[in-house]
Amino acid sequence: MTLVPRHVLGGPRFVAPSETINLAIIGCGGQGRTNVRALFQHKDVRIVAVADPIEHHNLDAFYYKGLAGRLPLKAEIEKHYSTGSSSHKVAEYEDFRVMLEKEPGIDAVLCATPDHLHAYVCVRAMRAGKHVYCEKPLTHNVWEARRVAQVAKETGVATQLGNQGHSGDFIRQTCEMIWDGAIGEVREVHAWTNASRWNRKHLSGRPEPEPVPAGVNWDLWLGPRETRPYSSAYSPVSWRDFWDFGTAPIGDFFCHNFDPALWALDLREPLSIEASAAGGLDAYIAPVAGLYTYQFGPRGKMPPVKFTWYEGGLMPPRPDVLEEDDQLGANGNGILFVGDKGLLTCPGWAGRPYLLPGSRNDDYKRPAPTLPRSKGHHRDWLDACKGGPPASANFEYGAALTEVGLLGLVAMRTRKKIYWDAKAMRATNAPEADKFLKETYRPGWEVG
Repeated sequence: MTLVPRHVLGGPRFVAPSETINLAIIGCGGQGRTNVRALFQHKDVRIVAVADPIEHHNLDAFYYKGLAGRLPLKAEIEKHYSTGSSSHKVAEYEDFRVMLEKEPGIDAVLCATPDHLHAYVCVRAMRAGKHVYCEKPLTHNVWEARRVAQVAKETGVATQLGNQGHSGDFIRQTCEMIWDGAIGEVREVHAWTNASRWNRKHLSGRPEPEPVPAGVNWDLWLGPRETRPYSSAYSPVSWRDFWDFGTAPIGDFFCHNFDPALWALDLREPLSIEASAAGGLDAYIAPVAGLYTYQFGPRGKMPPVKFTWYEGGLMPPRPDVLEEDDQLGANGNGILFVGDKGLLTCPGWAGRPYLLPGSRNDDYKRPAPTLPRSKGHHRDWLDACKGGPPASANFEYGAALTEVGLLGLVAMRTRKKIYWDAKAMRATNAPEADKFLKETYRPGWEVG
């Protein structure tokens, strides 16, 4: 038997099908740990290194629960791969840049850092020839989304955004049903999440300084952001609330719950966006809830679409045609398509599509599959790392999805309805939006 060297298939960056993918984790918090446990299911992956500026996270106050951080995750990985007398050692680093220099055998990285580091990590890793999986949203601002997509194209590495529902059968069924004319022409879409702030005590302004805990490299955690004192209001998880680090509930859940609309209706370039905040707007921390309205123009033969995003418990009005048992979405997340011949709803994370009212769904014969089915979200990316077809949520798609969501935050922070010129990447009526479209970076942390 002859094993084909990896440089023969797909160029030097791709791993031969017969070989194991050596993978590194960058960001060892709750979502990094979640991805690690999913990767354990794939026998052709070996996690060889982890990087995070924080040694330990106690996540009991959050839905993740348990311990995370660089050292607990290293220990969990080593335990998983060690069998009998055979032990597996994982290299661990505070700084992922040092890891990339000292571990040339890494084939691919998975980025699960806070949002403000996504673009920097992805570009640095892609420039180093590594395949990259990045949690959503892909970036922290619109310029970064375009830059990451451009570098992915230039380097040719395999990429995937962490919007897991995109690789399920249900989102494909949604597209096929809409394209089949199940609800006619769609001119109105609603999507929502019940997510709100993670912070319950800190409600406005910059948090009060606290001593930096042992095992925390705070300056490294800040990365491209200006220096400021440590506070437990920022980490773990609750960094999502702050403009400098996170992207509010819309950034956290938009890439999951809007995904079916982007794919089915090609909603990529809004003409205008406006937003309002529950409880007013703070300069440092996102509101507890937001309402965002996008207007999209015609796309080919498809008519204009008005799209509304709701968060923090806000929901669209319940349509009159619904029957008593009909539900919109599930578990506080979902999407609703309003067509001229009916309604279609899906739970969050691109869940199973249902026609409304429910009696119509029972009678409807779903169309035969036309879209290729996925082998699984991580599996598709791993196969792409081995020279297979690109994953369907690759960075080209992921950047477009992320950009639409982040434009809502630009409208929110400019406090006005903005008119969007996608080609020029500017709000034509709001030059003050420029500072939110591309942020300022600390020297040495610029996205290349």
